[in-house]
Amino acid sequence: MMDDTLVSLLRSVDTPTVCNAIEVAQGRRGFDAFTRGTMICSAPQAGAIVGYARTAKIAAVTPPAEEPAVVKERRMAYYRHMSMGPRPALAVIEDIDFPDVVGAFWGEINATVHRGFGLAGALTNGVVRDLGTIPADFPIIAGSIGPSHAFVHVREVGTEVSVFGMKVRDGDLVHADRHGAVVIPRQSCRRSPAPSTN
Repeated sequence: MMDDTLVSLLRSVDTPTVCNAIEVAQGRRGFDAFTRGTMICSAPQAGAIVGYARTAKIAAVTPPAEEPAVVKERRMAYYRHMSMGPRPALAVIEDIDFPDVVGAFWGEINATVHRGFGLAGALTNGVVRDLGTIPADFPIIAGSIGPSHAFVHVREVGTEVSVFGMKVRDGDLVHADRHGAVVIPRQSCRRSPAPSTN
């Protein structure tokens, strides 16, 4: 578990600085556990989201094939999963329809629910909506903006996900901001000096 000093330090710097610090800690370049491509942040001026990943997969292009009771139980299992685990934490959600994503899982209501669970924000390759009404202290870093939730539903909970080329396991330590995101190797937290902003 991270102590409060490390959490504060990580929140005080941007994601490129964390990438630099990981390279220093590892003594070489070549670290590749970061997102690729341009993402959208619901609160670009907000600080970094730092925490342990709570993962899931969603889909929205077509309706779920299972019985409604199965879909509902998986959704409830998802919410239980998000409400538990070590803190600080953030939701890391893979939309398996990517790159043809159409349904916004993230908007004002879902952001407020996850904020109530004590999560610091969300990272997804999927869609976000309700810009301007999402809580400012719950940044969502997403792949695109869209108006509809289409047939969005939860497909998997707590499994390994991939967001813009970055693989994330449930419980991984993630740092994210308007630049994208990075998985911080646990050994780097023990060995890394205070990051340089140069």
